[in-house]
Amino acid sequence: MTTTPATRLAGRDLTIGYGDKTVITGLDVEIPTGELTVIVGPNACGKSTLLRGLARMLPTASGTVELDGAAIGSYPPKEVARRLGLLPQSPIAPDGIVVEDLVGRGRYPHQGVLRQWSKEDAAAVEQAMARANVSDLGDRMVTELSGGQRQRVWIAMALAQQTPILLLDEPTTYLDIAHQVEVLDLARGLQREGFTVVVVLHELHLAFRYATHLVVMREGAIVAQGGVNEVVTEELIEEVYGLPCRLIADPVSGRPIVIPLDEVA
Repeated sequence: MTTTPATRLAGRDLTIGYGDKTVITGLDVEIPTGELTVIVGPNACGKSTLLRGLARMLPTASGTVELDGAAIGSYPPKEVARRLGLLPQSPIAPDGIVVEDLVGRGRYPHQGVLRQWSKEDAAAVEQAMARANVSDLGDRMVTELSGGQRQRVWIAMALAQQTPILLLDEPTTYLDIAHQVEVLDLARGLQREGFTVVVVLHELHLAFRYATHLVVMREGAIVAQGGVNEVVTEELIEEVYGLPCRLIADPVSGRPIVIPLDEVA
């Protein structure tokens, strides 16, 4: 595989794991620029491991992550953070912090010895909070918020970072269906504005509805990728999830919906 001008983020022959446990071996992936890429697959198949490896939050045992055509390790940490943002699973807020201050921490990559807090930083925080629909929570303690509110605050912090590439690891966890749709509508809106967005999801009906590019993983490998309607088949779902099923078309989006067979249900 060679990097094309349309690819800002890619992994080449990646092997990634935790300690002595290898999760991903020899994996190649290109994240298409300007798309909403959704990664799906069974529990423990390597989805979050891949996302963390691409963001340099988890070291690679071998292989290379390329960011804007160069090895990600060649960039200083703050430069990576100006180009790529990651919202991990279940982040933990510092004790006693209010929402506006937490969102403001997304501006850290833009700070330095010669550049302290500025009007641009304040405007970025205000815009990020408005986009994530948390403007009315600015003076609330993060620990006082509901799970859904807290998740939107973390997304606001990632937006305040103002990176062209945004990685979201299961951002709909703990959210009800209305807030899941709200978060994914936000992700789709960013993609339509030109951002490159990568999301790990478990909910297949939402993954299939929102993805402009789908990556399907199983046992640390990518088994299929591409457009949803071209990639998703009943045979693929059974191979990846061990779930005999039928697919029907979503009456709104035309994307597939997975219907388990009666004997399995």
